[in-house]
Amino acid sequence: MHSNFNTIINSEKPVLIDFFATWCGPCKTLSPILKEVKDSLGDQISIIKIDIDKNPSIAGKYQVRSVPTLLLFQNGEPLWKQSGVLDKNEIINTIVHKAKI
Repeated sequence: MHSNFNTIINSEKPVLIDFFATWCGPCKTLSPILKEVKDSLGDQISIIKIDIDKNPSIAGKYQVRSVPTLLLFQNGEPLWKQSGVLDKNEIINTIVHKAKI
């Protein structure tokens, strides 16, 4: 997963990582919101879900302490990190502003 992960986040296209857990209620709430974000932004962004229970080393590397946590990357650089459930417009506005798409 690590080499794949590094390839994914080194993209010029912004990549939004959703760190989640299957047992997490708020994560289930966030999932359809992220689908709406993807529908709105289309090919301008990639959205990847990472299960922290299956990938604890990646979660640890980025100091993910609670789920859900969103982490925005572009060209391998973390641009933004936020824990909790956010609404669609807040996520889109942050991506557009931080990644300048």
